[in-house]
Amino acid sequence: MAIFKVHKSKVEQVGLNPDGFGSEFELRDLFAENLDEILGVRFLAKEFSTTNGRIDTLGLDENNSPVIIEYKWKESEEIFAQGLFYLSWLLKNKKHFEFLVKDVLGKGVKVSWDKPRVILVAQGFSVYVQAAVETVKNVELKSYSYYGKDTLQIDNVFTPKVLQRETAKRELKSATVPAEAYDLEYHLEPLTVDVRKKVEQLRDMLLQLPDVEEVVEQKSGITYKTTKSFTRLEFKKSWVQVLLRDPQYKVDKQHLVRDVTTYRWGFLGMVKLKSDSDIEYIYQLIKNSYESTL
Repeated sequence: MAIFKVHKSKVEQVGLNPDGFGSEFELRDLFAENLDEILGVRFLAKEFSTTNGRIDTLGLDENNSPVIIEYKWKESEEIFAQGLFYLSWLLKNKKHFEFLVKDVLGKGVKVSWDKPRVILVAQGFSVYVQAAVETVKNVELKSYSYYGKDTLQIDNVFTPKVLQRETAKRELKSATVPAEAYDLEYHLEPLTVDVRKKVEQLRDMLLQLPDVEEVVEQKSGITYKTTKSFTRLEFKKSWVQVLLRDPQYKVDKQHLVRDVTTYRWGFLGMVKLKSDSDIEYIYQLIKNSYESTL
């Protein structure tokens, strides 16, 4: 992708700088110091020791899901296996992570283990890694490009799609309870008819925004994101809790957005969507949250 610097009426192309970071450590430290701005993830630790190796960066996203981030300065096939190894370690040592969250973010933050994430960052990924990552549900690939002396571009190479769970038919002597599928219907089913129609209308509008990913396979709600999450819908029976990135917005002339910063949810604002809500008004609030991630 060509990057141009604009000065008055003139443009100048900014050249790609493959050695923009002097080392993998510089790459890691830049992300660690700007983790919320780049990925929408709250920083917890870097070079975190495990039983066999160190996790480059640990964080917590807007949904309070654990995030492991591994970096490679160039292109490396071992990054995929490395990420899965650390994910396995994390799931076996949840208490270690929860203690870390408590130490860094405070007692009021509750970790959600519905969907832990692994984000792999490199200049590029081989066809083998890009094929292998499609077989797992937790791993994301992001490539970086450094332009000139001070321009960093982040691209989504792969993000897991919504998982469709299938229940195989088995002949069992005793009855078993099938695993619960956290799909769109799971979230919409409890709503009243009027609220459901409002949500479906809002969802159609959100999915028309460029580069938006819908994350459905979570028990507690549906998240919409670009490189960072910009809204989350949590479903009650007669209303929907709409979480936003910021505690207030200039376009909110009706002052509907409530500041929930003290709740330490990751999202800082909240508005209620009810059967009599103006969907266009709420959409504009969410769009402002969306634009803050671009």
